Amino acid sequence: MLGLLTAALQQDFIKDKGQLELRLAQPWNPLVLPDEPLTLDVQELPTAGVTQSFILRFALRTPHETLGTWTANLKAGVWREVCVASRQVKRGEAVTDNTYSRERRDILNQREQLADLSASDDALEFTESVPSGVPLLLRMVKARTVIHRGQQADALVQDGGLSVKTKVEILEDGAPGDFIHARNSATHRDLTGKVLNEKTILISL
Repeated sequence: MLGLLTAALQQDFIKDKGQLELRLAQPWNPLVLPDEPLTLDVQELPTAGVTQSFILRFALRTPHETLGTWTANLKAGVWREVCVASRQVKRGEAVTDNTYSRERRDILNQREQLADLSASDDALEFTESVPSGVPLLLRMVKARTVIHRGQQADALVQDGGLSVKTKVEILEDGAPGDFIHARNSATHRDLTGKVLNEKTILISL
């Protein structure tokens, strides 16, 4: 019965969030069932869905008849591999393979989106300090700042097929893909450009 319940809830409610694990919260009287293929239908689930502790009603059917309905008092967990800070990390520190590890955790009560990192994510940095052992959330990492306020950089100005390069003063920090403000060093005109790398921003007219 637990196997049928787990399969039904995994397919219809948990899906690809992780691996559902169910346990009975109360003793269960064994069922005497016919030796036929069985189908389990979840008939009533709490509004909150699958939680750490919940009660549901289900029906068991064979290809020929409904065998009955039952109520089960269950405890649940949803397990998956997540990225966890392997040590205390500081705000602004680069994300490297020695700042996090992967551990199997119960994420059933996790409401915020988790970060899914790979060893090649060296273009990321931490947006806040994170204690050791804490699962990494998506908001805890961002693209690494490569260009900084006060820095001199090249601005590539494009207008159709025409490209002109000029020197600018960077007015705010930025990561690749960010739009930041800069000031033309010759005309002192303020511009907005897209960060290409640590030395260049793109100005589109």
